[in-house]
Amino acid sequence: MTNRSTRRTVILATGASALLAGCSQYGDEDSSSDSSPKASSGEQLATTSDIPVGGGTIFKEQKIVVTQPTKGDFKAFSAICTHAGCTVNKVADGTIDCPCHKSRFSIEDGAVKGGPAPRPLPAEKITVDGNSIRLA
Repeated sequence: MTNRSTRRTVILATGASALLAGCSQYGDEDSSSDSSPKASSGEQLATTSDIPVGGGTIFKEQKIVVTQPTKGDFKAFSAICTHAGCTVNKVADGTIDCPCHKSRFSIEDGAVKGGPAPRPLPAEKITVDGNSIRLA
């Protein structure tokens, strides 16, 4: 008996490899398994006037979204969706939105408001000193 691959084995192996490669970066060319911020602690992200009241701003490079649910109350969350690891792309109407499968998260506490996301967005630490918002 010879030890050779059959055509079916090669096709199955190739298909499985393609499937795994396709899922590793689903929906976001910049996504990675490391969801921690790339920015160093203490780095200024924004000024308080950059974050709209009732909305927020996404810092894609740092993988953080900063919100201001009410005037003077600033929150920060991971910008990586807990469903498929895509980067959120919009803050509107009180939610942080993911483009991949339409998960939505609260700007107040990161809680899931809709979509397939299984968990809230993890909180990130920031400090607000005067009008400067920095990573903690």
